[in-house]
Amino acid sequence: MTAPTASATKIRWIILALLFLVSMVTYIDRVNISVTARQMMPAYGLTDQEMGLIFSSFVIGYALFQIPGGWLADRCGTRVVLTLALIWWSVCTALTAIAATTSLVALFGIVGALAVVRGSLGVGEAVALPAFNRAVADWLPAGSRGFGIGMAIGGIGLGSAITPPLAAWIMVNWRWQTVFYLASLMGLGMALLWWIVARNHPHEHPWTNEAERALIPRVAAPGLFLAVPWRVFARSPTLLWLVASYTCLGYLAYIYMSWFYLYLVNVRGFDLLRGGLYAAAPFLVMLVFCPLGGWMTDRLATRYGVRNGRVWAGMTGMGLAGLTVALGGYVDSPWLAVASLSLGAGWLYFAVGAYWASTTDLSKTYAGTLSGLMNTGANLGGALSPTVTPWLADHWGWPVSLLVAALIALAGALMWLRIDPGKGLEARG
Repeated sequence: MTAPTASATKIRWIILALLFLVSMVTYIDRVNISVTARQMMPAYGLTDQEMGLIFSSFVIGYALFQIPGGWLADRCGTRVVLTLALIWWSVCTALTAIAATTSLVALFGIVGALAVVRGSLGVGEAVALPAFNRAVADWLPAGSRGFGIGMAIGGIGLGSAITPPLAAWIMVNWRWQTVFYLASLMGLGMALLWWIVARNHPHEHPWTNEAERALIPRVAAPGLFLAVPWRVFARSPTLLWLVASYTCLGYLAYIYMSWFYLYLVNVRGFDLLRGGLYAAAPFLVMLVFCPLGGWMTDRLATRYGVRNGRVWAGMTGMGLAGLTVALGGYVDSPWLAVASLSLGAGWLYFAVGAYWASTTDLSKTYAGTLSGLMNTGANLGGALSPTVTPWLADHWGWPVSLLVAALIALAGALMWLRIDPGKGLEARG
């Protein structure tokens, strides 16, 4: 008589839940300054343009270290890399509260001191999303990776949703500096939890059984990572178009991360606390749409092939994001504006699973490096939008500024017509 086969343990879902929590923490640390800026700016005499430069400094540091962060995750494994990254950016978060009172001011001025600290924060957080993709590639089977990365990145929605109202309330009651101190403590606690629970692969985890390990064959252990084939990357049309399209997504995404709260307060007329409440709406929609889009691209890929599954989900998300953002910029009603712009954020993140799963489709071995390369594009776009957005608004008004962002999203949607991750890293002839 044959013994019953043991069912697979569920440790992969615990790892996914931890990635969701880390994602939430990254965006708490990223978005909190967009709320505290309301008191930081008058306290230090900062203009909109100067605050935009401080916002952009984070994105520059974040963009520059995407590829090294992804390479480190591929090379060293996600357990140690994410732990050290969490500690790094949590310390930088706390330093944001005191940067303008340190010796950095003598060297760089107030704007420069804040820019240095926020840029350093960006360097630490740059590791996060490429490491998430590496972890998803290592812990989930191929048919679940779109949902897995969508769920992990969905923590962005929760972190960004709870930050504006909580940060505004803390700021009003305990000063804006307290927002950064509390966020720093949360990150340090998350670093300890990740180190204790996480492992690089199911084959290394003491809580997994053979059935779960069999679901995810191991490609290469950390330390056996092969040299990165940069020439192959550079000659892959799909990868180049994927990076270009994700650059468009990044431009629009960073408007929500940097200016949305101030837009609601200064342009749409909401008070500080109400503005913080409604600024959470786009991120709550992201929380639902990001894993939904990841699940959808997996189902479509399984049924209609990898290319169709990724392209249909990516084009739909980016296209509808552009249309709803354009509408939200021009409607007169503040409530309709919040609703339309929130849907725009949701549709934007509906596409995220297709993008990140495509990098793993191209090569599981280099999933971290490829996703870091792609996310570099997003953050180059993101480095522009915090500064360009208020500049366009000052010259031609916020409706035009948001229309430009919407057109960029539509351009990103059309670029999906040139993307075919099902072919792998196929070079140009």
